[in-house]
Amino acid sequence: MRRFEQRQCLNRLDCVLKGDGRLGHDLDPQDRAPKDACGVFGVWAPGEDVSKLTYYGLYALQHRGQESAGIAVSEGSRILVYKDMGLVAQVFDESILGTLRGHLSIGHCRYSTTGSSVWENAQPTLSSTDGGGLALAHNGNLINTAQLAERLTSGAMRATTDTEVLTALLAQDASRPVDDVAAELLPEVKGAYSLVWMNETTLFAARDPQGIRPLVLGRLERGWVVASETAALDIVGASFIREIEPGELLTIDERGVRSRRFAVAEPKGCLFEYVYLARPDTTIAGRGVQSTRVEVGRVLAREHPVDADLVIPTPESGTPAAIGYAEQSGIPYGQGLVKNSYVGRTFIQPSQTIRQLGIRLKLNPLREVIEGKRLVVVDDSIVRGNTQRAIVKMLREAGATEVHVRISSPPVAWPCFYGIDFATRAELIAGSLSVEEIRSSLGADSLGYISLDGLTRATTLPADRLCRACFTGEYPIPIEDDRVGKFVLEAQR
Repeated sequence: MRRFEQRQCLNRLDCVLKGDGRLGHDLDPQDRAPKDACGVFGVWAPGEDVSKLTYYGLYALQHRGQESAGIAVSEGSRILVYKDMGLVAQVFDESILGTLRGHLSIGHCRYSTTGSSVWENAQPTLSSTDGGGLALAHNGNLINTAQLAERLTSGAMRATTDTEVLTALLAQDASRPVDDVAAELLPEVKGAYSLVWMNETTLFAARDPQGIRPLVLGRLERGWVVASETAALDIVGASFIREIEPGELLTIDERGVRSRRFAVAEPKGCLFEYVYLARPDTTIAGRGVQSTRVEVGRVLAREHPVDADLVIPTPESGTPAAIGYAEQSGIPYGQGLVKNSYVGRTFIQPSQTIRQLGIRLKLNPLREVIEGKRLVVVDDSIVRGNTQRAIVKMLREAGATEVHVRISSPPVAWPCFYGIDFATRAELIAGSLSVEEIRSSLGADSLGYISLDGLTRATTLPADRLCRACFTGEYPIPIEDDRVGKFVLEAQR
């Protein structure tokens, strides 16, 4: 039975509620794919069922975070937040959404990059003062969290996230309008942040000056929507208006949308969004992600041709590039691996025997398709190499005569400080091994990565408008404080 626990109900009845605290577990945490920090969604729409709009928006953004989910709503006089651990469909049901009524809502689905994966760190965060409540959801990762935390003047934080620090700082001066506070605070915030937040009456959104993480504005018949990706606008029936600009702050209420700039734009959109993070049906900077990934596959085929009988993807992330590789090379495309779509996360801890089977829980080869064939296997990236090593072994056991691995990103050799939970440099296989050494480790007949220039050209954006730090080690926002890392605030307690 779902249990409600009221964490805090302050003088304005601003509340945070939780469910039964269930927590899913990665089947193989030692070989997780790269994960983005979060998905964010906000809607201002009087007369609409905003909690359900937010629910479906988060459903569309579920790929960006699967650890926890939450929704905040206001009917004009108080803010109510409900959040819990798990997937969106596990956290919310019809009865819960029925209690979250109002004209204004924000939502969040989380993959942790600052702070542990616990209920206290789920979002939206909530802060209440004599001046009213403030709920906030954040996609990205800050690099001066420790410095910002030193500016807090009162109260111990329950959460250990950069989002909690931002929320507290925005609510710290209740004597001024929150958008004025934000315009003064955000230039001092360093790192990646696409934010949506709300008080009892108004929706706000802001994007860091580099625009590292995506954030878009959409229009409903009776309101406005802000979301991490255009696909979430499609799901709720909102029309795409434009991207929120780097360094821009929006205020949305009954007077419409008002924009102000708090910093000069220095665009550095994340290149890895095109490789893996964003949905294929999303558009970034005017370019469809699906078409970009197919073009990446064509470039990959030109840069790393091979004689083979069949091109197969590692589903689902390798599929568009595999299609492009097959088109360019003339080698037939086929499905050689079947994915179990229901094995991403589970509440049942796998036994050691099952854990040792590893990737077989998620992928299984089609022997009749691959037996006796020379295969090109296309995947989006290699992090530690465990997944690709297991796939190569499976394919050989199923009768493949040759296995040629092609990767639609350059070698990931550097950690991300801006919202992707990559391994440390020491754990990244490309951080210490050459391409030939990686090929040998995987047991592949050949290994080819797309070049950085080739990937960049496929996006149609110039290199100086992209963050490519995980491939080059050149960080567009300097890391000036050594107090960084996922547990920076927990270490200070």
